[in-house]
Amino acid sequence: MTFSDIHTPVLLERCVELLAPALARPGAVLVDATEGMGGHSEALLERFDGIRLIGLDRDTDALRIAGERLARFGDRVTLVHTVYDGIAAALAGAGVERVDGILFDLGVSSLQLDEADRGFAYAQDAPLDMRMDQTAGTTAADIVATYGEGDLRRIFERYGEEKLAGRYARAIIAARATAPITRSGQLVDILIAATPAAVQREGRGHPAKRVFQALRIEVNAELAVLERALPAAMDALRVGGRIVVMSYQSLEDRLVKRVFADAAASTAPAGLPVELPEHAPRFRLVVKGAELATDEEKAQNPRATPVRLRAAERVREAA
Repeated sequence: MTFSDIHTPVLLERCVELLAPALARPGAVLVDATEGMGGHSEALLERFDGIRLIGLDRDTDALRIAGERLARFGDRVTLVHTVYDGIAAALAGAGVERVDGILFDLGVSSLQLDEADRGFAYAQDAPLDMRMDQTAGTTAADIVATYGEGDLRRIFERYGEEKLAGRYARAIIAARATAPITRSGQLVDILIAATPAAVQREGRGHPAKRVFQALRIEVNAELAVLERALPAAMDALRVGGRIVVMSYQSLEDRLVKRVFADAAASTAPAGLPVELPEHAPRFRLVVKGAELATDEEKAQNPRATPVRLRAAERVREAA
């Protein structure tokens, strides 16, 4: 079995197309901020034989697999175990000041979803873990065991946009008073039991879907990390460099949209008759709005179904 048999990169051809103008420069440097199993990186290294890759990931299993997959590219590849808000330190450690392309493929990786014992999937019973980096940090079981009702409700509402957040928080508090909740199957049963029959008949999705998303985001501090990572990544781009971001849920996409819009806006005071160079936008948006996967891509790779892709190019240095 080859790597391509177990991992189909999302929107691969579109990512290559968008990054191509930036990676055509001799000696170009690409950062894959979410290396995963290396599918996007492999294709880009193959098609642009002069580029150097710096791949970041917090998941040591993913880095091991990517290392095997990309070994044939030798010293063109540097893999770093770090969360992607550590991009500045990773570049400094690699002796790189500016880069030409940056790719973020956010959310849960294929590896994390497919390994049942990671606890990301509500459809499979497993330890309630959900850490992307299994070497450190708080697990989902820790959160379920220690957060008060108000904090559980807050994360379910904020990160899961769950309408039954309060009801689910109360159900978890009541259940854990009887026995520890340590497995995903236990939590799923609690959530299903707490969901009114009328709501289940509405067909709005599995009762656990939004709660599991919220717990995953909380465990990995995904939004806080992304909010720090995007400006740091954009600061690292040279003029003409491009950044491509793929997100899979609305909270991430709204954050990316806001950061890109701010970077592509003039900072000139209102009413100024002439825009001074120091107020000109630092970036331009390469795609209009958020691009979606085609029906053909969704059929070939169901994990592309919720993707939202945005891209921007640096057009001037900071003032």
